[in-house]
Amino acid sequence: MIGGIGAADVVEGYGARQTWRHRLVALRRLDWKLITAVVALSVLSALLVRSATFAELAEQGRDPNGFVKRHLLNLALGLILGGVVAMLDYRLLRAYAPIVYGLACVGLVAVLSPLGETINGSHSWIVLGGGFQVQPSEFAKVGLVVLLAMLLAEPRDGEPRDTDSGPGGRDIVLALALAGGPAVLVLAQPDLGTTMVFGAVVMGMLAVAGVRKRWLAGLAGAAVLAAFAVWFFGLLKPYQIARFTAFIDPEADPRGAGYNAQQARIAVGSGGLTGKGLFEGEQTGGHFVPEQQTDFIFTVAGEELGFIGSALLIGLLGVVLWRGLRIATAAADPFGALVAAGVVCWLGFQTFENIGMTLGIMPITGLPLPLVSYGGSATFANMIALGLLQAVHLRARPFPA
Repeated sequence: MIGGIGAADVVEGYGARQTWRHRLVALRRLDWKLITAVVALSVLSALLVRSATFAELAEQGRDPNGFVKRHLLNLALGLILGGVVAMLDYRLLRAYAPIVYGLACVGLVAVLSPLGETINGSHSWIVLGGGFQVQPSEFAKVGLVVLLAMLLAEPRDGEPRDTDSGPGGRDIVLALALAGGPAVLVLAQPDLGTTMVFGAVVMGMLAVAGVRKRWLAGLAGAAVLAAFAVWFFGLLKPYQIARFTAFIDPEADPRGAGYNAQQARIAVGSGGLTGKGLFEGEQTGGHFVPEQQTDFIFTVAGEELGFIGSALLIGLLGVVLWRGLRIATAAADPFGALVAAGVVCWLGFQTFENIGMTLGIMPITGLPLPLVSYGGSATFANMIALGLLQAVHLRARPFPA
């Protein structure tokens, strides 16, 4: 006892100082370039969602800001969720990866049960009540990334065999099986877009894990054959076949299957260099483009912000992907590198597919634009993914004692 202060008090005070020191170091270490890009995208997203929805809501006698209010709430909750994930030690997630994956699969099975609801032709939702729905396939992307990272990092962390060879045939087969389960469940909804995301994640993570090129070439060939088989055996729904037909020949059915793509191109093309001005889009205000707050939100940017605004939007998404790649290359261990790489593959492919289908260079699949489109489940899943990136970044170097 010194001056009425016991040893326990001294230890407790030291521990508190260390905790605050740790928090300050973590705050400084955050990838602020990534945060800045995400915040900018969130602001731009809110403006685009309002522009895409306020006129139609007003015509219906509803709150013109109803969608954007819900979107802002989703963004706020998503940012909090991402912040919580960022503060966790991602290495602990490795032990719980099978549980995360299992819960995601349970959600996908629940969708196909009487709990599932069909919205916009896809049986992908579970209605929670009070106007809220959850789309389990969005969270299945997180589950797949962390489980594949656990699987593919194991040979190099434990080093049971030659680390230069990368994962072998057994690991590849297991990775395909783990991705195949959720893919089949999602395809049954049917949700072809998310199935394509799963494929991109698997291929990208296998490449990062060091799988030999001949294996990757074989997998790419198998994927092409599988796509032809799906088409040949009629596993796609009629509207999905019509979308691919319209992609191949946009003029074949301009008022039917080709309508969405045609109106999207008109909206983007009419924006010119600088656009018509925010909230001033004629195609947007006239509701010519279906689902313009979700799948086709890039048309709002193209028409109202023009080429310059669209390029800014793409540039911000590019910053997110660039920071993700930097985080993957600087990660402290293979598991962290693979988690970051999986997130980049997911967000990168989905960005390319969404903007590509808007411009007519990719078929319409119904994938939202990451960090921009309206949608609670997608927003939460995206923010969790960004939280994982920050978690890997924070622990790339040891914290000071």
